[in-house]
Amino acid sequence: MPNLPPWAQLMTEKYYSGAVTMFVLHGNVHDVVPAQAKGGTEFLPLSKFLQTVMFAGRDIVLSYDRGGGIALASPEMQADFRGALSGYDSFHGTKYAQGLPRNPDGVLNILDNYLRLRVHDGKKIAVILDYAETIAPAGDVSGMPADDRNAMVILQRWANNPVFQRADVTVVLISESLVELNQNIVQHPGVAAIAVPMPDEADRRDLLALQLPQTPLPEGSDVSAEALASLTAGLKRIQLQSLVLHANRNRQPLTMKQMAARKKELIEAEAGGMLEFVQSRWNLSMVAGSSAAKQKLEDAAKAIRSGRTEVLPMGYLICGPVGTGKTFLATCFAGEVGIPAVTLKNFRSMWQGQTEGNLERILGLLKAMSPIVVIVDEADAQLGDRSSSGDSGVNNRVFAQIAQFMGNTEYRGKVLWFLLTCRPDLIPVDLKRQGRAEEHLALFYPETAEDRLAMFRAMAKKTGTMVEPAADAEKAFADHTLPLSGADIEALMVRAKMRAMLAGKPAPAAADLQAELQDFIPASSPVEIEMQNLVAVLECTSRSLLPEKYKKMDRADILRRVHEFKLMGAD
Repeated sequence: MPNLPPWAQLMTEKYYSGAVTMFVLHGNVHDVVPAQAKGGTEFLPLSKFLQTVMFAGRDIVLSYDRGGGIALASPEMQADFRGALSGYDSFHGTKYAQGLPRNPDGVLNILDNYLRLRVHDGKKIAVILDYAETIAPAGDVSGMPADDRNAMVILQRWANNPVFQRADVTVVLISESLVELNQNIVQHPGVAAIAVPMPDEADRRDLLALQLPQTPLPEGSDVSAEALASLTAGLKRIQLQSLVLHANRNRQPLTMKQMAARKKELIEAEAGGMLEFVQSRWNLSMVAGSSAAKQKLEDAAKAIRSGRTEVLPMGYLICGPVGTGKTFLATCFAGEVGIPAVTLKNFRSMWQGQTEGNLERILGLLKAMSPIVVIVDEADAQLGDRSSSGDSGVNNRVFAQIAQFMGNTEYRGKVLWFLLTCRPDLIPVDLKRQGRAEEHLALFYPETAEDRLAMFRAMAKKTGTMVEPAADAEKAFADHTLPLSGADIEALMVRAKMRAMLAGKPAPAAADLQAELQDFIPASSPVEIEMQNLVAVLECTSRSLLPEKYKKMDRADILRRVHEFKLMGAD
């Protein structure tokens, strides 16, 4: 068949090989598909595309889902099916011709009899099972209800039926998430799983070339077709159509700002709240201290802007004690490079198979939205490890999915990971080895007077705090030798502003800041901070990032001290 999407061409090739009669289509299955028609290209729902394009020459095309029941592609097919049901009722004493069951067990039994009957008549048949995860859900077969087990047996029998292989019979299961479908079906040798991808830029451009002449953007829109195709990465065709139609029918010009907001809304909804777009108001010029780490990220930003993504690491591990600005640094990088950035939120679920399904959906969206920056805060808790005790292996499977995706060099420069943690020693080595989170950047509290002064100025700018006389305030911070994080300094600014407000002053004076500085006690335990400093030193992959006192320390001594801290319960 000419002009088929690549996934449909692959399906055709596998079918004509004669070894496969059952297919599982997964991924972007709830989108529209381009189909060539006499009047040009039209966009059809996947089920309709299968019926009218892929299986246009079949004698019988029927579909089933738990909500809609059985449906046939034409009145003639419907009449044939009703006639077969009447014969079945006469022989078995049933009344299916008066009302069909909707439960999978009952439906598949009826279809099994119908298929065998019509195969014997030499008919060419296609069966489409939508929302297949509700028909053959993931899980241990031994724990399934009897009805679900019966449905599983019928599907496996169809996949392995030599009569179906010799005849022209094709069964297609449609499921958005492959992991939510029973793995006995997915891994069956007679079944081919084929991913339906999200549209790429060329696909979106083709859709807009057809859509915009019919529903042009209103006057005042500042988004060209090229820009729209480029900037809507991660959207389905149907969402892109909706974006254009909404602007056209409501006479609302589509601006870059509106489009960005709408895209954010659509993708966060698609991800079920498990991805959150980072709207960064800052860039790397806002970062004070950590000059070596900042320089490395500035170099990466330059490579991205130059299109030299092959020189980028697959990802970064940013570690250091609490309050050193790990999240702020990653957010500033997102603002620097001008590509989308998202934060990975909690994707875990209490329901069996849902966690893996959530992660599969997230990774599919990241792939479609590339190039993109992915920020994982508290990565030691978020990403898990290979442990599978007490969770039926969920943690292990999740870890394997993430590790496989992060290590796929096809995404170098396209999906850039930032793993943030104050305990890098708790992140499995599989995720932080070369080929995954390759660059390990360690951040520390300001050590020198120059660093403390730079941090003070950055926090004053961030919080909008004007202290007079500025020279006295700067000297107070430059001379203060106790370790203070960026978060501590920001908290001091806020306290000084509170003191000034209570005194009826419009802005804090240097004396207010000095008073708060003398009164301030950091909330973190010195033992925990030292532990976090040491594990960051061990993890760092660049000597230039280390403060002088740590450069001179023997690594064996650091390891010994970390071990002692752990024995003390500093975990």
